[in-house]
Amino acid sequence: MTGASSGIGAATARALAAAGAAVTISARRTERLEALAAELRAAGAAVELRAADMRREEDILALFAAARGRFGGVDVLVNNAGLGRRAPLGSAPTEAWREMLEVNVLGLAIATREAIRDMQRRASAGHIVHVSSMAGHRIPGPDGGMYAATKFAVRALTEALRQELRARGSPIVTAVSPGHVLTEFAEVFSGTPGAADEINRRFKILEAGDVAEAIVWAVTRPPHVEVHDLLVRPTAQRN
Repeated sequence: MTGASSGIGAATARALAAAGAAVTISARRTERLEALAAELRAAGAAVELRAADMRREEDILALFAAARGRFGGVDVLVNNAGLGRRAPLGSAPTEAWREMLEVNVLGLAIATREAIRDMQRRASAGHIVHVSSMAGHRIPGPDGGMYAATKFAVRALTEALRQELRARGSPIVTAVSPGHVLTEFAEVFSGTPGAADEINRRFKILEAGDVAEAIVWAVTRPPHVEVHDLLVRPTAQRN
């Protein structure tokens, strides 16, 4: 589980642990990971944690090594780490674009490759989940072009991976594309404190747990069922 220090990642770690899974959690914010790990262990879950920056390949490789060392390998990868910046194509600094591309696309691809290698080494059917966005299905606004481009890329990678893995026989891949969720994402994207709370005052938006439940549902379908692209948005969201 990448990006597990808050929001959808933390909620999914809780949901998977509650369903009986042993979980390996990662993020950059070690203190939050440690607090989550303590919470899950107190509830009886087996947990491994590893601080990881998804822009650093060596961190991603160390994460999978930790999962192998503790649990023998990975059966479900949840690629949750990701971010968005308000970064207009005509004026934003290159670093804002590079950060989104490296985390949302390249880091996701590296983690996916390592999971596939691990699953195939153990002949595990396995499941890979990409936490994408409704921005992978339409452009959310003039300042979100590069963020949307990364999520369109995730959508393309999900379909390409489905075709690749179908030829090999396993594992299964799912993209979950949330709409507005009550997490830190809106604040990071806009640079405005409390941005998600402001949206939530206008209409009820998703809780992180709503998305986590969708992820657990997708990965617990029978082997002949592949939930490929799951859109989850608030009932009142317009687009």
